[in-house]
Amino acid sequence: MAAAQKTILIVYAHQCPASFNAAVRDTAVQELKDQGHRVIVSDLYAMSFNANATRDDIIGDLKNPKLFQYGEETMHALNEGRLSDDIVAEQRKVTEAELIIFQFPLYWFSVPAIMKGWIDRVLAQGFAFSLEKMYDNGIFKDKKAMLSFTTGAIESMFRPDGINGDINVSLWPLQNGILHFCGFQVLAPQIFWSPAHCPDFVRTTMLDGWRSRLKDLLTETPLRFASCEWFNLSFQGGFMLRPEVKKEQESQEYGLTVGHHLGKPLPKDNQTKAPPVDKGCLCVPHGGIRASPAAEDAKKNDRN
Repeated sequence: MAAAQKTILIVYAHQCPASFNAAVRDTAVQELKDQGHRVIVSDLYAMSFNANATRDDIIGDLKNPKLFQYGEETMHALNEGRLSDDIVAEQRKVTEAELIIFQFPLYWFSVPAIMKGWIDRVLAQGFAFSLEKMYDNGIFKDKKAMLSFTTGAIESMFRPDGINGDINVSLWPLQNGILHFCGFQVLAPQIFWSPAHCPDFVRTTMLDGWRSRLKDLLTETPLRFASCEWFNLSFQGGFMLRPEVKKEQESQEYGLTVGHHLGKPLPKDNQTKAPPVDKGCLCVPHGGIRASPAAEDAKKNDRN
């Protein structure tokens, strides 16, 4: 039986149609379409997408013209249907998509400026997140997202003992601070190491590996993140890990995640591979970490 058709959005950022990034994008488009899925591509450079988050993103009057606050103003504009047309068009694509693939060359350990502008403007407050709806309770908790990118550096340079440092640390702000923050189930990144410095046959092998992964991409287990259930979600509690959770982690060899390491060694491949579920670390559906029954009971008591 054929898999149900899904809608996949590829947010793409590269200036050159002959680039390896373009080949990676085209491979994804062809393979996913061959599987019967609908694929939408936002080619940011070709679209001349405006990366600047400014007052021009709001149609009509501001709520507070004396002190312009972009997040607040765009949230009001979203609720009142007054966001600029280009933002609305991209938000419509996000709403329709069940998976978003961000395809780009790694610039300064991050995304290109034009893609960061897409993130700043499209994933607006109220549309992609709110204080009440973030992380595994997030607005996009039923959607998946992933990074697919090329590097200039070779793989060994991004190892824990490499000159650039651990790639898992580099990916934390993007995968946790943006994707997981908005609720996305984050799939392991697809990393193409230094294709510009590889012979043709190696680049061909890279594309073949990507094509193979795409066949089962939509059924992959997400990366593991700490669950909101582990935190005191209040200003009074400082949004901090609950004491009973910290107590239980004292006996663990590794930290919870790259960001929640608690002074312990980082969990291996936390931001590059989705580990299997085991008795030592149970996962919630979004790839978060579920507290033990004792911690869950303590949380219930705290609520009551």
